Amino acid sequence: MLFSEVADVPKGAKVVAVGSFDGVHLGHQHLLHQALAEAKSLHQPLLVYTFDPPTKVFTRGEGFLMDLTEKVEALRALGVELILAVAFNEAFAQREAGEFLEDLRRLGASRIYVGEDFRFGRGRSGGPEDLAQVAPVRTVPLLTLGGEPVKSSRIRALLQEGRVEEARHLLGRPYGAYGVVVEGDKLGRKLGFPTANLAVHPQKILPPGVFAVEAQGSFGRYKGVANVGTRPTVNGMERRLEVHLLGFAGELYGEEMRLSFLKRLREEKRFDSLEELKAQIAKDVASARAYFGL
Repeated sequence: MLFSEVADVPKGAKVVAVGSFDGVHLGHQHLLHQALAEAKSLHQPLLVYTFDPPTKVFTRGEGFLMDLTEKVEALRALGVELILAVAFNEAFAQREAGEFLEDLRRLGASRIYVGEDFRFGRGRSGGPEDLAQVAPVRTVPLLTLGGEPVKSSRIRALLQEGRVEEARHLLGRPYGAYGVVVEGDKLGRKLGFPTANLAVHPQKILPPGVFAVEAQGSFGRYKGVANVGTRPTVNGMERRLEVHLLGFAGELYGEEMRLSFLKRLREEKRFDSLEELKAQIAKDVASARAYFGL
């Protein structure tokens, strides 16, 4: 069940895991598996107390790995029963640490799980040691892979460079995006490679370049080629996410499409003519088919 207010959460003792959990990556999963195991041993539900948007999206203007819908789906896939997603805004950012502790008391926290770098309250004044005023605290060390901690910021940096395969290693699954198919200028159709243009949240991190992807929706599941960028060959200005589905014929306007970014084929570049662009797209499609073994 998803809640947006502390008062709406059912009463009773529960294990509480707190954090932004942006991406629900392997580090988050490491913490949540431990919290779930203790909740099971105590015969209590696990509540994930998280923030929408993630704290750094609000405080630093960073892009996010997951919107709330994606995060809830990922948490439920792990077996989380209760999710409290509070609005992180200026008012929440100015709350004193004591107010956050009161939230945890009202939630009936019997155990509290946080990462070792967790801070809370105005000016990040509170830490794991303060949470012990409410209930025993399980401070989980950051998971390390490749000699570095697995953190959302690390994954964001990889994706901003288009390094989706390395991001996948830290997420434990391919990086995804979803959006509604909207009408574009039909340039792909004119070039012989019709594309679906996905409208995604402007703060959603999208890796730049051309990728082999998997797409799914009510229309089925297809392999494809996606381009994320500004389309410099036609002097585009705004970022777009366009997908050519291999073997699909039909209209997709208004459909919701979910993508998994699997392999970067190349960076986006400017071509001297539409004919050069068309020839390159043909090569991209061939590369994607080879990757998928089609």
